[in-house]
Amino acid sequence: MSADKIALTNSRTKGIILVLTAAILWGISGTVAQFVFQRNHFSPEWLVVIRLLFSGIILLIFASLKEKRNITEVWKDKKDILNLLLFSILGMLAVQYTYFAAIKASNAATATILQYLAPVIITCYLAMCFKKGPTRKEVLAVILALAGTFLLVTHGTIKGLSITGWALFWGLTSAFALAFYSIQPQNLLKKFGSTIVVGWGMLIGGICFSFIHSPFNFQGHWSMSAYFAVIFIVIFGTLIAFYCYLESLKYINASESSLLACVEPLSAAVLSVIWLRVNFEMIDWIGSLCIISTVIILAMADRKEAN
Repeated sequence: MSADKIALTNSRTKGIILVLTAAILWGISGTVAQFVFQRNHFSPEWLVVIRLLFSGIILLIFASLKEKRNITEVWKDKKDILNLLLFSILGMLAVQYTYFAAIKASNAATATILQYLAPVIITCYLAMCFKKGPTRKEVLAVILALAGTFLLVTHGTIKGLSITGWALFWGLTSAFALAFYSIQPQNLLKKFGSTIVVGWGMLIGGICFSFIHSPFNFQGHWSMSAYFAVIFIVIFGTLIAFYCYLESLKYINASESSLLACVEPLSAAVLSVIWLRVNFEMIDWIGSLCIISTVIILAMADRKEAN
């Protein structure tokens, strides 16, 4: 094998390891959040505002000191400012809060899997925008997503929900918020880079949410495990996971990254069952795999188009 092929293989392996690390950390982070909600009675509102404020500040410091970037350049154009505010409130803040609210109303596994309906929402939105009929793979993805959601939410019977109405509401809202989060800031990301855009998005979202729920308005009780949990969510579940995911894009393409990121809901589900004793029945696993398979189908379709 030539030196170039070895280098390419090593780079690809590095990218795969990075994105898997990010996905697993995100999955664990959701389960850790469920732990402090159940055991320490933390409120999702407090955890969201703390996560956004601290993560935003640290990311902007990293962009300024490590990347030597001018973090104030995003504030020079009115159009950029408006787009940043929309991303911060309707994207970053919305996706963070709805996800944690879904965990609080159900569990990390269910919340994460429902959130993974976002790629299907994005596909449908883009098809309408470009007035383009869906491909066979996209139709299959939508059918699997609907079937998976039906099984997960009803356990295959129309007599009633297997999860609460609030869990379904926050889970679906989280999927729509993630879709907006993924689509809306594309121009900002191209112009200023992900570290600055996400850093400001987190900080602005945290500041705005502070007027609704002050970071000093704490509910629950502290323990040594709770301290470690909050540190893990902020440092590992947000900053390190975000950094690993961004680094992976240097070595593998976005469709491959989204494909490998399917490890996130699986890791959240497995950890919830093993650690927190969440009751996840066979029909729940079938529904989950249906939803996760939609991401695989759509990612493989994107990869084929790119080639």
